[in-house]
Amino acid sequence: MWLLLCHLFLWRPSPLAAKVAALEEAVEELLGQLEAFCGLTEAIRSDTSEILEETIPLIKDKVLEMNHVYAKIDKLEAFVKMVAHHVSFLEEQVLEAEKSHGTFLNAVCKLFQCATIPSFKNSRPPSVAHSYDLPKLYRTEDYFPMNYVAHQMLNPEDAAN
Repeated sequence: MWLLLCHLFLWRPSPLAAKVAALEEAVEELLGQLEAFCGLTEAIRSDTSEILEETIPLIKDKVLEMNHVYAKIDKLEAFVKMVAHHVSFLEEQVLEAEKSHGTFLNAVCKLFQCATIPSFKNSRPPSVAHSYDLPKLYRTEDYFPMNYVAHQMLNPEDAAN
C-alpha cells in the first residue's frame, strides 16, 4: 500500500511541477527572443561593416569632387564680380561720353524729328572730336581658354563635374 500511495503521490500533478513547467516554457521563449536579438545585432554589425568599408569611401570621393565644384563656383563668383566692376566702369564712361557729345539730345531730336526747330540745333556748339582710349579690361580667353571650351564640348560628362 505504501508503494501505491507513493506512486499516486508522485504522479499526481503538484503546483510545483506546474510552476517548473511554466518556468521552462518562459526560459525557452526568452532563449528564442535572445536568438532573434543576436541575429539582429549580427545584421547590424554586417551593415555597419559594409558602410564603413564601401559607402564611406564613396562619400569621401564625392566630397572631394564637390570641393572641386565649390572651388570652380568660387572662381566664377570672383569672375562675375570682376566683370560687373568692368561693366559699371564702362557704363559710367558711356554716360560721360553721351553727356559730353550730346548723344541723348540727338537721339531725342531724331525721335521727334525736331530738325526744323532751330533752338535744338543750335543749343550746343559742334564739339571737337575726342579720342577715346579703351581701358585695360579682362580678356575672356584668359579665364576660359579655347582648348578648355573645346575639351568641354567634346567631353560633356566632364562638364557636369
